Amino acid sequence: MEQVLCIRRALFDEIGAFQGVTTDLAAYIPRILEARHTLFVPRAQAEQDPSYKQIIPYVLIRQGERLLHYVRGKGSGEKRLVALGSIGIGGHINDRDQTLFGAGLDFYHDAVQRELHEELRMDGTFETEVVGLINDDLTPVGQVHLGVVHLCELTDQHVSKGEPCITDLRFLTFPELLERRAQMETWAQLCLDFIGPRLTARP
Repeated sequence: MEQVLCIRRALFDEIGAFQGVTTDLAAYIPRILEARHTLFVPRAQAEQDPSYKQIIPYVLIRQGERLLHYVRGKGSGEKRLVALGSIGIGGHINDRDQTLFGAGLDFYHDAVQRELHEELRMDGTFETEVVGLINDDLTPVGQVHLGVVHLCELTDQHVSKGEPCITDLRFLTFPELLERRAQMETWAQLCLDFIGPRLTARP
């Protein structure tokens, strides 16, 4: 039975529940990733129990002025998002990640790398930076998940899909992404609305 990393909804409410995207990393990241606040819950239970928030790394991959976009295929682990566009790579952190990479906070970023290298093919390490958190309590999927938004900067590295559930993988400009916004999952829409212009602007 798959066990996924969660926090209790009560902790999220205590820190300050929000709708959309926040970049107040100092208020949330140390507490939601602290070992004493996290627990592993059977995924089947966590997906239906809003008293838990599953912690999901959501990695935006930028190359120049373009962001990586794909469509979730039928083999996606989250059936409620099949056929929707996304700009975030990532997924659940499992108890086996803790076994592989150690206990406590240290295992989180290693687990993110594991997830990225499962979903994508690229030589080397995906260097990421946490840039925000995303929450959507208006949809059944969003009510039981909390996204940690990472940004990965690529130069000339070639990226291809690592799993068949990722389809139509391509880098798109911000205007091209906006044209597809209505066909995207809610988290992708929120990222585009709140931080997309900043992420797709040249330094």
